[in-house]
Amino acid sequence: MINRVLIRIRVVQILFSCNQNETNDLKKAENELLFSLQKSYDLYFYLLLLLIELTDAYEQRVDARKAKLLPTQEDMSPNTKLLENKFINQLRVNRQLNDYLKERPFDWTEHDAFLRNTLDSILASEAYQEYSVNPSDEYDVHREFWRNIFKHIICVNEDLYTLLEDESLFWNDDVEIVESFVIKTIKRFDESKGSDQELLPMFKDETDREFAVQLLKESMLNAKEYRELIDRYTKNWESERIAIMDMIIMQIAISEIMTFPSIPINVTLNEYIDVAKSYSTVKSASFINGILDAIVKELKEKKRIFKK
Repeated sequence: MINRVLIRIRVVQILFSCNQNETNDLKKAENELLFSLQKSYDLYFYLLLLLIELTDAYEQRVDARKAKLLPTQEDMSPNTKLLENKFINQLRVNRQLNDYLKERPFDWTEHDAFLRNTLDSILASEAYQEYSVNPSDEYDVHREFWRNIFKHIICVNEDLYTLLEDESLFWNDDVEIVESFVIKTIKRFDESKGSDQELLPMFKDETDREFAVQLLKESMLNAKEYRELIDRYTKNWESERIAIMDMIIMQIAISEIMTFPSIPINVTLNEYIDVAKSYSTVKSASFINGILDAIVKELKEKKRIFKK
């Protein structure tokens, strides 16, 4: 689930933090990197759990209306299709989800207002109106309802972003990437797999975890060499005019180019230019692109890299 886009962002953030704190403690930086990636995986489960919590909030609302002193006919005969949603019932008993929550427990109990407001938005949506009267009981109808709700109501809810930022410093940068994997997970659910439906693993395979650790390690251990290389191509720039984040992004990009022969150079360049667009100044992307192009040319001429 944790892809290399997120890994690159995390390594940039960790090295920026090291620079700000003037520390070169590699072990501490590695621990912080792995901790932050674990928090990203936590967010994946936290958002899956949200779907169950919203269903439970609706059940509590239904029960409260039935318990009123003078309930109406509508109170006594509510639409229960949301409570009978086959996808949610399958997600609720998912072994992997429940095992994860036992090891790393968290819930939404402190966010009642958010749950109520989000539930109100769901119940007022056109998607719910269509779903609530849809006579079909096909599993796909139940699953696609929640995929639609998650994508078009939950993912665009600004209150969710504020809430997640308050919960964890790491989640603010993760949320859009993790949301895309939640949507992918919902789409993959198969009724026939029951409680054994597989969720996404933390890493696609061990090579991605190794990539994260090695990228951080090589970027820190060879920082002096990479900075000197960058300095040769920025000598006409006053040092104070070069954003620290730009230097760090270029340092890590060079590390990736030098360390991972299987990753094409243009892939690396494009990835870090995208990082610069999101995390540095307006002009950073074009500046970084020009400097890295010149450095790559030199490395090829000196036969220090052979890939395209």
